[in-house]
Amino acid sequence: MADYQTIRFDIADNIARLTLNRPERLNACSLDMADEMMDALDRLDGARVLVLTGEGRAFCSGADLAARGDRPVNGGQGSYAALATRYNPLMMKLARLDIPVISAVNGPAAGVGCSIALVADFVIAAESGYFLQAFVNIGLVPDGGASWMLPRLVGKARATQMMMLGEKIGAAQAQDWGMIYKAVADDQLTGEVVALAQRLATGPTVAYGAMRRNLLTALEASFAEALNAEAEGQRLAGSSADAAEGGMAFLAKRKPTFKGK
Repeated sequence: MADYQTIRFDIADNIARLTLNRPERLNACSLDMADEMMDALDRLDGARVLVLTGEGRAFCSGADLAARGDRPVNGGQGSYAALATRYNPLMMKLARLDIPVISAVNGPAAGVGCSIALVADFVIAAESGYFLQAFVNIGLVPDGGASWMLPRLVGKARATQMMMLGEKIGAAQAQDWGMIYKAVADDQLTGEVVALAQRLATGPTVAYGAMRRNLLTALEASFAEALNAEAEGQRLAGSSADAAEGGMAFLAKRKPTFKGK
């Protein structure tokens, strides 16, 4: 794998693991980190599931726009440029991956870090973790797709609460709201994530990819467009080797062995 400075990335047993690795900055997402994440997401050959997490006591404390060597990014125009050229493309790439994504939230997920966590299909958070839209506290607005994701996850009233009051939402509350898949005890986070990743890594990967695309389409399209997307997804999945294996296993009354093809 590439020699990264701000992340760790590896693939083993069809599971890709991308760890944000700036613990001294609570894994604040610098432009360099966004670039390295984009590069890693282009190296997923052989992976059938992606796990995102953070090193140390945080998942990601938000964007670190000043951390670009001797080229600081300041002011509204600089923030716009950073979003347009780095963070927004990263969010789109994560949303459009053809494999399932799990976020293992091991601590604070704030600002764009909250968005990175929530773009996953499954968000598992340690009880000590929390989600924070901190922008209002410094006179800014949520980004990273938060204003699109949050109302769809928790409704307008709760999304407004998070955005305008800038209050921490703990893991248990996030689960109660339906914002995340599961909140677990801190010492259970790794085991829960590994078990889910292993399950997804042995599932019908082509179908999973179609499901991800269809869910994204359904959230922003008409009912008719969603129906068409499902039909196209079924055409793709139905032509896969996994679908053939699934059909044969059903007829033989045995558990299917999916190869991700």
